[in-house]
Amino acid sequence: MITTARVPADKPVRIAFSLNDSPDDTPPENTFPLAFPELEQQLQPLPPCHDSTESMEVFKQHCQIAEEYHEVKKEIALLEERKKELIARLEQAEKESMDAAQLAKEYAELTEENRTLKLAQTQCAEQLEKLRIQYQKRQGSS
Repeated sequence: MITTARVPADKPVRIAFSLNDSPDDTPPENTFPLAFPELEQQLQPLPPCHDSTESMEVFKQHCQIAEEYHEVKKEIALLEERKKELIARLEQAEKESMDAAQLAKEYAELTEENRTLKLAQTQCAEQLEKLRIQYQKRQGSS
């Protein structure tokens, strides 16, 4: 049977244990140097019963799991931040791509308008030349 002790949520928990299998002759009661303040209260490792080897082993496993959980949460936070950065870069690239497409469309429209205006200028210049010739013929015949 595993026995545990409840610690009030407002008190810091200090956890101490040895990774070797030799039992300590005088385990310090309620001395826990490993604490997990960022871990939710219901996930905190409960202090072990120092008289029970099984309790100490479960406590060690719980501490290792809590440490792994903390590392995974940190990695998730880093990956979420990286995801935000990549999404922002993707949105910027899409905006620039749309801007480039818009500029290309505008360029094509302006090029077509320029071609149309040059054609109109040429036609007007030809018509002006014809009018000058007609005017000169009238001047010469009068």
